[in-house]
Amino acid sequence: MEHEFWHRKWETDQIGFHETATHSMLLCYWDGLCLGAGSRVFVPLCGKSNDMLWLRARGHEVVGVELSDIAAAAFFEENGIEADRSEHGSFIAYRAPGYELLCGDYFDLTRELLDGVDVVYDRAALIALSPEQRGQYVAHLTRLLDPGTPILLVTVRYEPELISPPPFLVADDEVETLYAPSCSIARLGTAPALLKGKPCEEAAYCMIREVGRG
Repeated sequence: MEHEFWHRKWETDQIGFHETATHSMLLCYWDGLCLGAGSRVFVPLCGKSNDMLWLRARGHEVVGVELSDIAAAAFFEENGIEADRSEHGSFIAYRAPGYELLCGDYFDLTRELLDGVDVVYDRAALIALSPEQRGQYVAHLTRLLDPGTPILLVTVRYEPELISPPPFLVADDEVETLYAPSCSIARLGTAPALLKGKPCEEAAYCMIREVGRG
């Protein structure tokens, strides 16, 4: 990942990608996953997303991974949540009841660190990565998951001449190419949205990690 780029974004507070409201696709499609209240949700490249508050309010355990220590610390401070901070392997771990945010390199994650994860919510990870990085991201993610684990993915598409990435546009055919080797794929729906003040379209998918694939 482009560590320096993202560290600089958080250090200089250039975080226009951060949304204060719960994401509409999460609200629309989460219940369709039919998860129990105690399910453990993995949020890759979580930043300080307020979606994690919504997930916790639904009774879920939230585990996130985030490159920036500034972002991880801000999530707890801005929401008045007391968290313990400690070293955990190559990560700095922030822990509070219902939350575990691992600060470090996503590619250092192991199955042991994500033990017990029941579902993945990816609103901001895949679309934050360049085309050259996305294949590595998906391959590592699916290696971490047990068969049967669902992934709720949100992507965005827009006119390239109107908006400069990140976030990067990800089309249907690329989602198919990336995930079909290891997952079944269902396209849930699309909705119009605004990105950097310009019109775009968001799409939601549900992937299921399949036995013997990938």
